[in-house]
Amino acid sequence: MSERATKGQYPTLVSLFTGAGGLDVGLEQAGFNTIAATDFDDHCVQTLRLNQSMRIPIDGFSSRFYLENARIIHADVADLNRKDFEIPSSVELDLVAGGPPCQPFSSAGSQLGFSDPRGMLFQHFARLVSELKPKMFLFENVRGLVTARGPSGSPGEALELVRVAFEEAGYSTRCALLNSADFGAFQRRVRLFIIGSRLSTLPEFPEPTHGEQKQNGLFERIEPWKTLGKFLETALAPLDSEITRPSPELAKQLKEIPTGSGLKSPGVKEVTRPGGHWGYKQGTFIADPRKPARTVTAASTQDWVRLADGTLRRLTLSECAGLQGFPRDWQFAGTRTTNFKQIGNAVPIVFGKMIGRSLAQVAFLRQKAAKSATRAVSAELPPNFKQYVSYTLRDESRNGRDRPRSRYHPQASER
Repeated sequence: MSERATKGQYPTLVSLFTGAGGLDVGLEQAGFNTIAATDFDDHCVQTLRLNQSMRIPIDGFSSRFYLENARIIHADVADLNRKDFEIPSSVELDLVAGGPPCQPFSSAGSQLGFSDPRGMLFQHFARLVSELKPKMFLFENVRGLVTARGPSGSPGEALELVRVAFEEAGYSTRCALLNSADFGAFQRRVRLFIIGSRLSTLPEFPEPTHGEQKQNGLFERIEPWKTLGKFLETALAPLDSEITRPSPELAKQLKEIPTGSGLKSPGVKEVTRPGGHWGYKQGTFIADPRKPARTVTAASTQDWVRLADGTLRRLTLSECAGLQGFPRDWQFAGTRTTNFKQIGNAVPIVFGKMIGRSLAQVAFLRQKAAKSATRAVSAELPPNFKQYVSYTLRDESRNGRDRPRSRYHPQASER
């Protein structure tokens, strides 16, 4: 660890479930110094070590490099405890950040929640927060956790259990759903964040800086969303080896599909949806260049881009990394398939940067956590969280019997 880091020139960060480093990149751009980062995936760990060795300059800092002070730990989080991070006694930890695997609560998965072993990894996050005792923590996950079911099968119970675990560890909490496009990203990606604090100050989430274009085209305090079209204009032209085009058969099927649409999957008829509960078939959506890109996925079947001559190509690996906000020099270890997985599972850099600024401000104002200070009171859940839970309950009462049991609590179809 460098002398500057030891002397506390920058607020300190321990990263859990680091993945390819998306959240860390953003937090370091906000001023944090990563002193330890850990992940279980071989390729993710190789990616972190590769970029650490490349000494890529941090945006906004002339003499700092991404992950330069980080001890990169390849381990299962369940096997880790405080001593494994080797934090010097002279270093007061400001932040623990990370996002446990989100597949158990994602709408794109089977939604097994706590029935999936990965759904319980938040307990190890909370345990390590309790052991490391940072001033603050930042927890990230999918929006599906807002309405995810707990052991009793009630929507919203899973999130409440997560909050209780942090409360019992001594932290007040604040929750929010944030869209990366609202903060200047070229991608629409909504994620759940929980800020926790054991100080008398509970940080606020940043206010949006961008918004969807209104019909009158006027914005009072914010800029319009950044579009995929603008991103492609400024991105490096893809190499021929990066370009994937549709097969002749698929090209024929997509020829008449307008931008912002795709081939529809067969609809499942439900009580309130007699025409079918349908979606777009994976890998058949044609991106709308007038809007921010849709969420970058962990698969190679990204959205199609329609070129000026009417032909199609997929968004490339480097373009997906750019949409997530990774620096152009950032490299990914492993195969093309594992590269897409790392990029798609990453947290958009803009989230770490924008939230990190709020957290860093509190860390600087409170250089020493006053042991006698009263902990802040947890914030109420945002009104839209309660609305989502109410909608989920109404929707299940009407349509739950028509849906696969794996997407709901096992007893859902019997109630």
